[in-house]
Amino acid sequence: MGTPDFAVPSLQRLAQSDHAVVAVATRPDAPQGRGRTLAPPPVKRAAEALGIPVLQPEALSDPRFLDALRACGADMFVVVAFPILSGEVLKIPRQGSVNLHGSLLPQYRGAAPIQRAIMAGKTETGLTTFLLTPRMDAGNILMQRRVEIGPEETAGELADRMKRIGADLLAETVDGLASGALKPVPQPTRGVTKAPKLAREEGRIDWSQEAGTLRNLIRGTNPEPGAFTLYRGGLLKVHRAVVDAHAPSGQGSEIVLADAVEGVTVATAEGGLRLTEVQPSGKKRMTGAEWVRGYRVRVGEMLGV
Repeated sequence: MGTPDFAVPSLQRLAQSDHAVVAVATRPDAPQGRGRTLAPPPVKRAAEALGIPVLQPEALSDPRFLDALRACGADMFVVVAFPILSGEVLKIPRQGSVNLHGSLLPQYRGAAPIQRAIMAGKTETGLTTFLLTPRMDAGNILMQRRVEIGPEETAGELADRMKRIGADLLAETVDGLASGALKPVPQPTRGVTKAPKLAREEGRIDWSQEAGTLRNLIRGTNPEPGAFTLYRGGLLKVHRAVVDAHAPSGQGSEIVLADAVEGVTVATAEGGLRLTEVQPSGKKRMTGAEWVRGYRVRVGEMLGV
């Protein structure tokens, strides 16, 4: 059970294992792109390429979906990036339901563990497989694997690495459960942190914060929902930025460097933030230097107003 690209390597890895994947459950096709044409989710495309039957319920409580799950006769449900399953669904598989989660539980329970870890400035995170219960991300732990976070790595780049590491961890977990060699361990009750889904407004850059905090915000919200500020009355997306330790002084949100070669540096509460990749409203992504040349960005202009 899964929907986004993060779940695809896990499906492919299990399909190559000694275990039979009898069916795949994913979300319905959804409108995408400017034309808003219906497009299948990544997991559906992967399942069809593998010749595996696909279930796409409009609602997980639909009795027809529940009947279809029972008819599969699956010993185990494997879940990666999928909505919370009801207790009724969790009762169906004989050996329970296994989930792959993008953190070292009990840290960062919720929908955005990778993004939240980067936004918090963490240098390490990990992956956990655990047995699902009706409580979100609270079941007994099966296996864990630590993953370092690169100093400039974005949430999208880290997720792309972790989905492949997680696929191997998940396959090892299923093997261990099938053989009886793997025993669940209760999740610690201390050290629980939450990682709720990111709202678009959380990507708004608050220039009253220090440069390192904003750098992590930009990394953690890349690619979704995206960091942004205002410039000359329009929206300016900021895709990448680095701390500029040698920036000229200035008040928060003030452009203190605007150079056709070096790009743009903005003053923050502490230190400067070099904007290395931006996207003005309605335009393509560009480097900070290209932004200066194309828009004649000036020292002394203020962002966020």
